[in-house]
Amino acid sequence: MSGIDKLTETLSRRLAKGTSRRSSLAWLGGLVTGTAALPLLPVARAATPHGGGTGRPPITSGTPQDPGDRASCDYWRYCAIDGFLCSCCGGTVNSCPPGTEMSPITWIGTCTNPADGRAYVISYNDCCGASSCGQCLCNRNEGDRPQVRPQSNNDYNWCLGTESSVYNCSVAAIVGVALEDAQ
Repeated sequence: MSGIDKLTETLSRRLAKGTSRRSSLAWLGGLVTGTAALPLLPVARAATPHGGGTGRPPITSGTPQDPGDRASCDYWRYCAIDGFLCSCCGGTVNSCPPGTEMSPITWIGTCTNPADGRAYVISYNDCCGASSCGQCLCNRNEGDRPQVRPQSNNDYNWCLGTESSVYNCSVAAIVGVALEDAQ
């Protein structure tokens, strides 16, 4: 026998003499339990908002009629958005990044523009076809409705009707001015 075979045999016999099946199973169970609990350890999971300490300038329209940083969750058009902002992922507030396609199926929200105080109907479309961009995640649920009213709910994967149902990011396009409530 070679030296490695002899050493392996000796170590295996020593291990078999010193341990029982129960202790081996208990050790293995502890290892599995410890591995399952590993994701529960405290880790800083907060995402740094776009421009937050990165030195990047804010993305604005440059017009006083459309104020705010388009890469911030506080931008007025994002009042009912849930997902990654396309303006942080290579697209704009109205268009998808290259290599993705806009879903024809959408959810809607009504957001107030702080510049003129008017409410606008916003169409939130998912951009599909590439893996999630992973930047500028926003989850604002102003005016969100239960899932029994899907056109006003932001919790669905809206990538239906596209070639790929893989979600990338979301845009917020103005559809029109909301009607005033009749008094």
